[in-house]
Amino acid sequence: MISMLKLLHFLLISSVFQKVLSYGQDQSHFIYHGFSGSNLNLSGLAIVHPNGLLQLSNISSLEVGRAFFPLPFKFNKSLSFSTNFVFAIDPQTHAVGKTPANGGHGFVFALLPSLEFASGSSTEYFGIFNKKTDDLSSNHIIAVEFDTIETVDSLDIDSNHVGIDVNSLTSIVSAPAAYFRDHEESKNLMLISGDPMKVWIDYDQVEMILNVTIAPLVSIRPEKPLLSKNIDLSLFVSDSMYVGFSASTGSMASYHYILGWSFNKGIVIIALAGTSVMLFLIIVAVCIIQRKKKFGELREDWEKEYGPQRFSYKDLYKATKGFKDKELLGFGGFGKVYKGVLQSSNTQIAVKKFSHDSQQGMKEFIAEIASMGRLSHRNLVQLIGYCRRKRELLLVYDYMPNGSLDRFLFQNDTPNLNWVQRYQILKGVASALFYLHEEWEHIVLHRDVKASNVMLDADLNGRLGDFGLAKFHERGSIPETTCVVGTIGYLAPEVSRTGRVTTSSDVFAFGTLMLEVACGRKTIEPYRPAGEVILADWVVECWKKGVILEISDSKLNGKYMVEEMELVLKLGLLCTHTTPTARPTMRQVVQYLDRKVAVPEISPDNTPRTGLVMLNQQASQDFIISNEYSITASVLNFGR
Repeated sequence: MISMLKLLHFLLISSVFQKVLSYGQDQSHFIYHGFSGSNLNLSGLAIVHPNGLLQLSNISSLEVGRAFFPLPFKFNKSLSFSTNFVFAIDPQTHAVGKTPANGGHGFVFALLPSLEFASGSSTEYFGIFNKKTDDLSSNHIIAVEFDTIETVDSLDIDSNHVGIDVNSLTSIVSAPAAYFRDHEESKNLMLISGDPMKVWIDYDQVEMILNVTIAPLVSIRPEKPLLSKNIDLSLFVSDSMYVGFSASTGSMASYHYILGWSFNKGIVIIALAGTSVMLFLIIVAVCIIQRKKKFGELREDWEKEYGPQRFSYKDLYKATKGFKDKELLGFGGFGKVYKGVLQSSNTQIAVKKFSHDSQQGMKEFIAEIASMGRLSHRNLVQLIGYCRRKRELLLVYDYMPNGSLDRFLFQNDTPNLNWVQRYQILKGVASALFYLHEEWEHIVLHRDVKASNVMLDADLNGRLGDFGLAKFHERGSIPETTCVVGTIGYLAPEVSRTGRVTTSSDVFAFGTLMLEVACGRKTIEPYRPAGEVILADWVVECWKKGVILEISDSKLNGKYMVEEMELVLKLGLLCTHTTPTARPTMRQVVQYLDRKVAVPEISPDNTPRTGLVMLNQQASQDFIISNEYSITASVLNFGR
């Protein structure tokens, strides 16, 4: 977008070299520095904002917006005219760093014999023609189009061009959007870039030449026009003509803005952008567009019930200092997490910002809001708000100053957790899962219980977070078969076979977490000797040899309660049993960890040899596997 420095530089140049010939409005000319109180004839999507900015369209599909001067001009004595305006087309975008989305059907500056005629036209014809009236000599329409779609039926040259139209959508002359500078060197322009651009359209009745010139806002008027056409307009123009703009939207649309406009019936050209007042207003308008584009947000019907929890993008932008890298807490498969401080309350927050090009992004976002937004438990990371901005998805959580559990377990540069702290963390997560499975109004299946999703608050209490893969259903109902999501090593074997998740699937993942907490290592470590690669297998082998305690985390230095360590290791194996019905419920797990109920007697021969889900070659083609062993379905239209 245009910088303020360039705008101010242009202001200085124009104030020295250009003068405005008229500020008034009469029967031959007008000039609008802004459109407040302009009394323009508006129809369709066109509106004038309180700040004076004229908006012709929005992102509505297949709609028209028009803005015309309310009175017609008389062309019976002289056909010469000049007009000068500044426009900007703010597009929808697919993703960060990618090409802007289709900009609708662009817009036109037009001379029309009647505004009633325009009301019967269609979006495919810029809102001034329709299929029946296109190319009729009785139209008496002259237009200059700024088109962002290549329409084959109209013989368009490309999807970014300027053309002169006479009675028809098929241009009599057109060219890719560009301007000339420095000895006629041409430089391309992107109409849907969002940048403000100036246009000059002049017709000389004596020479019978119609010129169209376009340039960036900060450039002076090029000496060579983009289009120059010899044409006798007396053959097409009526005695009385209306002048104005018409924009139409396609299935993917843009915001079309007019920032300023002048018109003069006569050969004298009004230098619209040549006054300090005009440029000041244009600067204000550009800043408004930039700010709206920067902080613009989307709302949909499903979001209304979450209104009190919605944050403005501007507030989150300020809280995270513009999402600077120095505020980055971490990142995962679906985006980055930033630390922030809400200025209004001085509250520390964590903001999860989803990647634009994440295929799962929207579904994960809705799932997390729909589930976590209504959950409340001391061992859950509390979702306190959310925000949507175009295709950016943001979730706001309580800030967890000690980060995630995996850092303490698997990284050597973090302080060691003692056994009391580890045991309390396991009890807290177990309590949270029990709440999700049995105590809330619906059954909530987390589906991604793992160490990196257990957060630690200021007191090192464990809190289960990241509900991006959560699935919930009514009590008494059977969960539907779904796509396989989760993390290898934490994924119950039956899920990969049937696609059906249950509370027992979460129990399996929690069992894996228990083994990791006790042993201080990941469930899969390929670089280890063959018998130690899979943690559950190694624990079983040590148990058979009567040395199960030897597998406990060496960083504990033997400082733990033997009964609790054995309980966690054996209960972890029971929870990761290959047979779902052999696993305890989370209610039972909580009771075992609280030492209120004794764990059933089990032997190493009655525990699973391998709790790890191994994908065969054919199955692996159906999944995307990340470097964190995360699995998500590659097809989105499966159910959750």
